[in-house]
Amino acid sequence: MSGSRRGRDVLVTGGTGYIGRPLVEALVARGHRVRVLARPASLARVPAGAAAVAGDALQAASLAAALAPGDTLVHLVGTPHPGPGKGEAFRSVDLVSVRAAVQTAARAGIAQVVYVSVAQPAPAMAEYVAVRAEGERLLREARLTATAVRPWYVLGPGHRWPLLLAPAYAVARLLPGARDTAQRLGLVTLRQMVAALVAAVEDPPPAGQLRIVDVPAIRAARMR
Repeated sequence: MSGSRRGRDVLVTGGTGYIGRPLVEALVARGHRVRVLARPASLARVPAGAAAVAGDALQAASLAAALAPGDTLVHLVGTPHPGPGKGEAFRSVDLVSVRAAVQTAARAGIAQVVYVSVAQPAPAMAEYVAVRAEGERLLREARLTATAVRPWYVLGPGHRWPLLLAPAYAVARLLPGARDTAQRLGLVTLRQMVAALVAAVEDPPPAGQLRIVDVPAIRAARMR
């Protein structure tokens, strides 16, 4: 990692979750100064080497107290195990938290927002996709320097059932009419997802632009 990429100040929301914990561990191992905003009940789950900050990512005031100019905000907050019947949770947790993140980031003068979105367009999970697309719209309209990482499903411990769909994906990739959809909604591993997020933290897009990292780019991500 070059000197320009070393030692960033990073605040992670959702840093005690499925993607958050390995991401925080990777960022700490690479020399970044990481803080994790978490509710009091989750503070004990903050990985070693990161500073635990008590707060609520759904509240702009908590984010404002935790952010400083020049920070990178990695926003991972979301409804656990999203499914078609969780529309109300998507609106009351996922959407409320990204609104708070964008509002606070715009005022704080931070370096970048890294946002976990979702692959789109998609023929399923319409409410989830709509909320994540709204998060991207908010980032774009605020003219924040931001990266939206768009997985569909992240394979890892306890999250492997979509491997049963591998034969269907293989067939779809052979059909001209389904190939693009199969690639856009492809599966990524937790290791690939962490690598893509680390790369986003270390290599921001041009100032004021929203960069999209889709499934093929997630699969190709490497930590230098």
